[in-house]
Amino acid sequence: MTQCIRRVIFNQKGGVGKTSITCNLAAAFAAAGKKTLVVDLDAQANSSHYLLCDGAIGGKTVTDFFESTLSTLKIFGQPISDCLYRSDFPNLWVLPADSRLAEIQPKLEARYKIFKLSQALDSLIESQKFDAVFIDTPPSLNFYSMSALMASDRVLVPFDCDAFSASAVEQVGEIVKEVAMDHRPTLAIEGIIINHFQAQANHHKGAIEAISRLGYPLLKPYLSPSVVMRESHAARVPLVFYKPSHKLASEFNQLAGLLRLSKSNRKTESSKSKSAPSRTVRKSSEASAD
Repeated sequence: MTQCIRRVIFNQKGGVGKTSITCNLAAAFAAAGKKTLVVDLDAQANSSHYLLCDGAIGGKTVTDFFESTLSTLKIFGQPISDCLYRSDFPNLWVLPADSRLAEIQPKLEARYKIFKLSQALDSLIESQKFDAVFIDTPPSLNFYSMSALMASDRVLVPFDCDAFSASAVEQVGEIVKEVAMDHRPTLAIEGIIINHFQAQANHHKGAIEAISRLGYPLLKPYLSPSVVMRESHAARVPLVFYKPSHKLASEFNQLAGLLRLSKSNRKTESSKSKSAPSRTVRKSSEASAD
């Protein structure tokens, strides 16, 4: 049986490239034949807009799922599968977000719905046979980022070689340790993803030396800075599909390959997902045909 590794991309520091890393690693997994799910838990919904066409953004989102957990009548609950969309790219699926996430957050916190996402993903992964899940989180420790940590097996931490980034990563490490100790024993930091790396910049080398002292794996290759990423965002096409021969696309593919071959996921390499490409956004009711 294929083991589905759930990875959360998390850093409390903003502007480190969480969305770009989430979507492009997921796209690289999908391009390699893995049926892959992106879960967007950021109220800005950047991953959703990056991966889905306009027709999907107006439909049900993960907000509807969370909102339904507040109902005392289970009959009115919103199955998370109703919020699942097939992207325009082979093997790539999305649970999109929207701005209403911010509005319902206080109610979810008050009602302690922190485990609902994990439970829903368990069921969704089993029914849809996903090979990999990537969760995009807001740049803060709030209900949604904690829900993501509770629902994940591994944490990937973006690092942008900024002077303040090392302390931010150290804080993430403490949070992960606490969650693992209290709630999810298997949760661990899988590695640090170095973003916007400039080999000739001395302060980048110093920042990497500082982060290496924390003892977490530094995943290679480091990601290069490039304006092509902005072009990819504007086109709403992940870089590995937009310009597959580009250096940065190759770096994402190499990183994805490293993650697929990680010790905990090595047994899944022989299993290939067979979802067919589509240029039409389709709801999860069609997933059984894939």
